[in-house]
Amino acid sequence: MEHHKLIIIGSGPAGLTAAIYAARAELKPLVLAGLTYGGQLMLTTGVENYPGFPKGILGPELMQLFIEQAQRFGGEIKYEDVTKVDFSVKPFKIWSGQTEYQADCVIVATGASSIWLGLPSEEQFRGKGISSCATCDGFFFKDKEVIVVGGGDTAMEEATYLTKFASKVTIIHRRNEFRASKIMQERALKNPKISVIYDTVVEEFLGKEKLNEVRLKNLESGEVTKKSIDGAFIAIGHKPNTEVFQDQIELDVKGYIVPKNDTQTSVEGVFVAGDVRDHRYRQAVTAAGMGCMAAMDAEKYLEMDQG
Repeated sequence: MEHHKLIIIGSGPAGLTAAIYAARAELKPLVLAGLTYGGQLMLTTGVENYPGFPKGILGPELMQLFIEQAQRFGGEIKYEDVTKVDFSVKPFKIWSGQTEYQADCVIVATGASSIWLGLPSEEQFRGKGISSCATCDGFFFKDKEVIVVGGGDTAMEEATYLTKFASKVTIIHRRNEFRASKIMQERALKNPKISVIYDTVVEEFLGKEKLNEVRLKNLESGEVTKKSIDGAFIAIGHKPNTEVFQDQIELDVKGYIVPKNDTQTSVEGVFVAGDVRDHRYRQAVTAAGMGCMAAMDAEKYLEMDQG
C-alpha cells in the first residue's frame, strides 16, 4: 500500500495540468494515467487551436510535452488503470488491480470518450478524414464536402459549425426525424449549406490514404449507395469515463460528475477537472484551465486539512 498526499486519476490536459501545478506546489502528486493515456488528444492528428503553437502540433506530441513538464517538477506517473475506489473514508482508497493506493486528496480527470459507430473502417480513417470534434478539426475542411452522422443536438451543432468551412454538409440520420431540440433543428435545416439523408446508416468508410467515399444503406428500402466525401464527423454523443465512481460521488443522469463549487465534488477532498464534468466546451485548453483550478483547490484543501 502506497500513501500519497494527492492522487490524480486521468492523464489528459486536465489531469496533467493539475499534476504540473501540484508538483510545483511540492505536493508530489501521483498520476494514475491509465493504460491508454493522454485523453482524446491522442486520437487527434493536428492540434491548431492550443495557444503557444502557431504552426500547430500533433496531439500525441503535445501530450508528451505535458507529461515531461509534470515529471520535471516531481510528478510521478504510473500507466495503470484504476479499477476501484473508496471515497467513503479518509484516507481515500484507490485500487489498480490488486495494488492499493491511499490519498489525502484526489483529483478526478478521467475525461469523456466519444461514442463511435464501431465500424472497422471508422478506426482506419480516424484522424485521416474522420473526426468527432468539429471545433477541433473543422478548419481542415475548408471548401470540402463533409457528412455529419447523428440526429441529436450535438449533430445539429456540429453541422451548423462546419458550414463556416465546408462547402456542403450532409447530415446522415438513421431515423426519419431528429431527436434534437426544435430550435437546433431549425437552425441547421434553414442553413443552405446543410442537407439531410434520413432513414440511412453508414455501412463503410472508403479510401486509400485518407477518406474519400462512404457507403450508405437506406433502412427503409435496403438500397445501398456510395457518396463522395472529404470528411466525416461522428456526432452521436460522448460518454464520461465515470463507471468506477458510481455510488462514490454525485453524477448527473448522463454520468458526468456534478461539481458542488468550482472543482469540489460531493465528497470533500475529491476534486474534478476536464471533460468528465464538462459536456459543453470539451476543449484541451478549457480542460487544462480546470486542471489548474483543481490543483490550486486541492493545495488549499490540504493546507487546511493538515494545517
